[in-house]
Formats: sequence, structure tokens, C-alpha cells
Amino acid sequence: LLSMGGLDAVAKANQAKANVVYEAIDGSNGFFKGHAVKENRSWMNVTFTLPNDELTDAFLKEAKQNKLDGLKGHRSVGGCRASIYNAFPLEGCQVLAETMRSFAAQHA
Repeated sequence: LLSMGGLDAVAKANQAKANVVYEAIDGSNGFFKGHAVKENRSWMNVTFTLPNDELTDAFLKEAKQNKLDGLKGHRSVGGCRASIYNAFPLEGCQVLAETMRSFAAQHA
């Protein structure tokens, strides 16, 4: 963490990464729905659902084609989970957000 600028810098970077993904969720007109209420959202694990299981499966397939893997949500909750821990780059969040926007535009 020190090599990344210390705790304050890492916290700001993590919040910025999460905001990129949450903006895609919030801007989807309800196509993607977050699990947590806004004031309780995680900066590390962004969880969301799509309208149905078929669309979730199709989204996961498309995401994988964009080199976004491991997005399938927990087996007891379903949906999707983007784990964006400290080492995960901002660029990956940007690719995820763009994939989400594109997918929603095609399937909403």
C-alpha cells in the first residue's frame, strides 16, 4: 500500500474504481440493480443483478469475451459480483462499465 501512495491514496483510488461501476448500474434505468443501498455500497465487491437468469448468463458470456472473468455472483445470492480489490486496475472497471452499458443498450 505504501508503494501505491499510502492509505489515503489507495482509498481514493478504490472509491474512484467503484464509482465507475456504480455509475453504470445507476445509469442503466433499472436494467442492472445493485444489491446494497447506496449509502452501504462496498468499494471492494460491487454486486448487481440483471432482469433474469438468461440475461445474466448472456452478460457473463459477453463479459468473458472482454477478458472480464469471475463475475458470477455468490451461489446463495446469484447475480453478478465484481471484486475490485486494491490491485485491480481502474482500466478494468472502465472496461466492465462499458461492457455493462453496451449490453444494456442491446438488451433493455
